[in-house]
Formats: sequence, structure tokens, C-alpha cells
Amino acid sequence: MVGVVWERALLLDMYRTMLTIRLCEESFVPFILGGTIRCPVHLYTGQEAVATGLCKTLRETDYVFGNHRSHGHFLAKGGSLMELVAEVYCRETGCSRGRGGSMHLLDVGRGMLGSAPIVAGTISLALGAALAAKIRRDKRVVVSFFGDGAAGEGVLYEAMNFAAVTQLPIIFACENNLYSTHMPISEIRMSTQISDVAGAFKIPSYVIDGNDLVAVYKASVDVVAACRAGGGPAFMEFLTYRMRGHVGPNDNIQGTQTDIRPAEEIAKWQARDPIPRFEAFVLDGDWAKSEDIAAIRDIVAHEVGEAHRFAAASPRPLESEIGKYVFHG
Repeated sequence: MVGVVWERALLLDMYRTMLTIRLCEESFVPFILGGTIRCPVHLYTGQEAVATGLCKTLRETDYVFGNHRSHGHFLAKGGSLMELVAEVYCRETGCSRGRGGSMHLLDVGRGMLGSAPIVAGTISLALGAALAAKIRRDKRVVVSFFGDGAAGEGVLYEAMNFAAVTQLPIIFACENNLYSTHMPISEIRMSTQISDVAGAFKIPSYVIDGNDLVAVYKASVDVVAACRAGGGPAFMEFLTYRMRGHVGPNDNIQGTQTDIRPAEEIAKWQARDPIPRFEAFVLDGDWAKSEDIAAIRDIVAHEVGEAHRFAAASPRPLESEIGKYVFHG
């Protein structure tokens, strides 16, 4: 057990990161509904504590791989807010030069080695990066973020087996938000505790309240330290909940009811919103005053607004350069 010593700078930095993710995600809503943003956007609203808490324990040189809902992973790993918003606008100034949109995010310099919409599609890439880290002995840790739906894909089990046999420095980070698109986990799995699957490969596993930033950070400090020290892979299951639709702000559009989540379930999880919970922790511990929290909100809101203005003023990719960044074997 490494233990955690709380410092004001760390707490406020984590709060600012989590708030940046939330305000960024919510800022997309009117532009999606108004048609300015036309690519599919899977919002991370409600799950901010997971990316923030885990990524704050990583080094810049560590690697992260994401999935279709990865705005939070990108920002928590240090990716540019300006470049993220511009990419969602599909502009040339985006992190993928406007070619990828919301689900293809990349910042090699910050260790964000990519996200992709294919369910479980980056798990094998993370495995390869972890193998390279072990061969190089560079003490890198690799995090593979995926959702509960990816636990139904065979590549996860192949990756866990290989990682266990070769003792790779990889963390399998499952964000269990209880739904695979619109199907509740109880109708998909015999056991709803996904982390149980790690036992077959003798990989240590942990179940963490993914809406509690303090719990996420504390658990991540220990897991990352053990992984970096050569302890091999680990499986972290974060119990969380998305507050928006599977794709876009609301699944119930144009008179079509596709969101089958019970209202009382949504209300229960809204009461566990990670941002007010962390605000209470910081304020109750006298790490900050309410005016400090308000000041951070004002700063972040301004930055998000500036990112949208930057994106709107940025050029679109030229049709003549549609194949410019395509690899030709």
C-alpha cells in the first residue's frame, strides 16, 4: 500500500480536470442538436472521476488507449482542449487533423496513443504497447480503457492471458456503466461483476466506486505503483454511469424512444454525481473555499468557450487532401 498524502495543489488540479471534462462535454450538446457538429459523439458526462483519478497517477510517458467514449481519457492524460473540440468539429486544427472526429483521438506526445469506435478494438494495441515497454525496460505503464460491453469480446480474454503469462505492465480499466448501448448488463452476463473474469488468469482485480474521485485515485496509486514495479497486469472495474445518451445528448430524438433506463435509476445515479461529491470532499476538508471553486468554474468555462471559438474559426480539411494521412503499405 503506497498511501496518499493529500495536497491542495493536487486536489484542485484534479477538480479542474474533472470539471474541464464535464463542461467540455456539456458544451457540445447545443451544437450537436443544432447540427453544427455532425459526427457521432459519445459523451463522457458522469464518468469523469474514472479518467481523472487514474490518469493523475500516470506519468506523461505512460500510455493510454481509449474507446468510443474517450474525450475524458484524452483530456485527463493532458491532451489539448482546443485540439479536442476542433477534432469534434472535424477541423484541420484537431488532434487528428479533422479526419477522425469524436472517436479517433490521438496525442502521442502526451501518451494518448489512440481511441477507436470498434468495441475492444484498442485492447490488443495496448497489449502490444505493454510488451514493447517490457522489452525496452522503460518502466512505462499502459492503461487500456474499455466499457462493460467489451467484456463480451474474445480479444479481452486473449489479451489478459498473454499479459498474465508474460507479466506485462498493463492495467485493464473497465468502465462499467451498466449498459452496452441500450442493453442492461443484467440481461447480458450471468455475473454482473465483470472483474471476476480476471481470476481465471490469476490477475489481481479491484472493484472501485467510479463516481468517487477519492476512491479512484487512492486505488490507482497502488495499482499503478505495483504495475510499474514489475507486478504484472491488473484489472480495475470502475462502477459508474453515463448521464447522457449512448450517442449524443439524448437517445430519445425525433419521437423515437430508445433509452430504456428507468427514471428512478437515473435519479439515483444523479445523486452520486462525481463532481458535487468531490467538491464536498474538498470543501469539508478545508482544502479550498467556495470562492476558489467558483473561480475555477469561471476559468474553465472561459477556456471551453475559447475552444469552441477556435474550432469554429479553423479551416476544414481540403477535399484534395483526403488521403494525406492514410498509410499506404
